[in-house]
Amino acid sequence: MSPRLRSGISVACVLALSGVLFTASARLADGQESRHAGDLASVVAAESSRVEELSEQASTLDDEVARLSAQVDVDVPRRDPALRARESVVTGAWPAAGEGVSVALEDAPISALDNPDVRPDHLVVHQQDVQHVINALWAGGAESMTLQGERVTSTSAFRCSGNILLLHGKVFSPPYVIEAIGDPEDLRAALEASPGMAIYQQYVDWIGLGYAVEQHDLIEMPAYTGGKELRYASVPDGTDVFS
Repeated sequence: MSPRLRSGISVACVLALSGVLFTASARLADGQESRHAGDLASVVAAESSRVEELSEQASTLDDEVARLSAQVDVDVPRRDPALRARESVVTGAWPAAGEGVSVALEDAPISALDNPDVRPDHLVVHQQDVQHVINALWAGGAESMTLQGERVTSTSAFRCSGNILLLHGKVFSPPYVIEAIGDPEDLRAALEASPGMAIYQQYVDWIGLGYAVEQHDLIEMPAYTGGKELRYASVPDGTDVFS
């Protein structure tokens, strides 16, 4: 038991005793015939005995805390602080910083519709295009990532509707910028090896979809601030799953 806790118990005992004394004094002041100086002395003696009892209990608890603390020090394994730090970076719980790359995706210019083979749908950056970039960067060894400045975690979900992107309850418009911390050469190689990005690159050459990859010596990322609870489907109460 810590010195602060032991002091707390002592103070509590003193306050309890004081409360009894204050009560006794108040009743004597009221002039009640059943209360007199002899009664006060007996009350003090009884409460003194109680304080000694509590002190003994506190000492016993002190020994018990020391015993349990010793068991914790020996029996409970301690996690490697470096491993915990790496996990916190991957899950987005901690901010991150380091070298890496940024990838910007932009809609094609409206003038591309002058080509009779081009449809309006061709001009827009689609959800799968953003997903191809994110998947390629993870495959390339990205340690942490952001999309539109929002930290991407295992629970992050985004969707595109027309030419807007919904992420973490926020709405974004292109250009869509993905930043990833990791070895820049490995990240670039993963983008070039991605089949999905190869298809996107064809549209870049054909109608002018925006695509830019830049290398950075330092990228700083904030910690994820959204909800961290996983949501999943469950069987309604009362449903017989074996029927």
